[in-house]
Amino acid sequence: MSKQAKKNKYFFGLGTVGRDMFYAFEANALLYFLSNILHLPLSVFAAVSMVLSVMRIFDALNDPVTGMVVDNIRSPWGKFKPAILVGGIVSVIFYLVLFSEIGSGTTYVIIFAIAYFLWDVSYGINDIGYWTLMPALTTDQKERESIGAFARICANIGMYIIMVGWQPITSSMGNTKESWFKVAIAMSVMYLLFLCFPLFGVKEKRLSKDDNEETTLKDMWNAIVKNDQLMWTALAMALFMVGYCITTGFATYYMQYVYGDINMYPVLAGVCGIAQLVALMVFPLFSKKYNRKQLYTFSTILIVAGYLLFSFAESSLILIGVAAVLIFVAEAFIQLLMLMFLADTIEYGQWKMGRRHESVTFSIQPLINKIGGALSTAVISVSVILAGIKTADSNVAAETISSSGVVTIKVAMLLIPVICIVLGFWIYLKKFRINEEFYSQIISDLKERGDIED
Repeated sequence: MSKQAKKNKYFFGLGTVGRDMFYAFEANALLYFLSNILHLPLSVFAAVSMVLSVMRIFDALNDPVTGMVVDNIRSPWGKFKPAILVGGIVSVIFYLVLFSEIGSGTTYVIIFAIAYFLWDVSYGINDIGYWTLMPALTTDQKERESIGAFARICANIGMYIIMVGWQPITSSMGNTKESWFKVAIAMSVMYLLFLCFPLFGVKEKRLSKDDNEETTLKDMWNAIVKNDQLMWTALAMALFMVGYCITTGFATYYMQYVYGDINMYPVLAGVCGIAQLVALMVFPLFSKKYNRKQLYTFSTILIVAGYLLFSFAESSLILIGVAAVLIFVAEAFIQLLMLMFLADTIEYGQWKMGRRHESVTFSIQPLINKIGGALSTAVISVSVILAGIKTADSNVAAETISSSGVVTIKVAMLLIPVICIVLGFWIYLKKFRINEEFYSQIISDLKERGDIED
């Protein structure tokens, strides 16, 4: 790597620390905040849960349009940085509303729905701009893996700081609505500070000769539906993310109601975080020896073994930890592989259709994350009610649940995810064909046609 390429790698990666702290608090703690801190009545909690699911799916459909807008940005600061900056600032404003209590009953639901939608849209702008910047730095697969691996390491550091820390931090501050709002402010500040790394330290590379051509709605549609490899990648990613989000979203409830000690949740989160960080650190070593198909196959086998162990591990923290290590090492590998698969479909689409649509293509990532989050929220919310954690008899969450409630949580947390993840792997095996040799040919053809610059 050149000096600038190394600088791009590290400054791009560091920006994800604050982003994932910011996002992880919403993704992992917002539902718990609504159910166990605000003590919303069952009807209001059910309405807000439906808002979370419906709004995520609705907003996900806007992401390709957002990608089209980002693809059309022309500025002295590059194509992607304006989206990163504007999306970052606006998303903070509405994020703070989500962790407030404004109004009650129907008024609260309406305000929450508006704030959540606007937060989701603005964060999506930032997210698309941010991750689209990565494939714009290089077309070399190994360099992309190196940049992506470091970015995922930094992202997981940020994510697991929050996954490990939010419960003890909020508890130590009294678990009041005011203390949760202060934590949300702290997350917002970290988010904006770490965005300074890519905004001021990364230099975007001009890769395509058609940078000045406008992307239309028709171009956006064609860039997605006519890119068969993008469509299959998106389906496999969506199934994986549904399984992943269900598992992580259930972790707090699992430790409180199945294992029986919520104070051990930070321990579980810490084990998962260390497992993922180690996996991402060693990924480049494995990628030198094994191809992507072999790594994906090995990871899926580990995941199945981890979920099987998890299914009867609730009485032993050690067994829970071992199962979590198996699952999250494998999921770290798959997350990075999915990122690489998605990046490679950019050049495939350019090779097939003659136009390069980075942001439209990468808009599939937040779209998938939102659909995964929406479906997982729906599964968790319904399970929380079916398991007896939230009932119509009390606004306060139950302290304990019945044995049938425990079974409900285990089935939702363990069985549904493993089915989704294995199905996503099967789709990859059957439909994805951009292997290392094919990708090299694509790059060679694009250079020969003059469609990309060396």
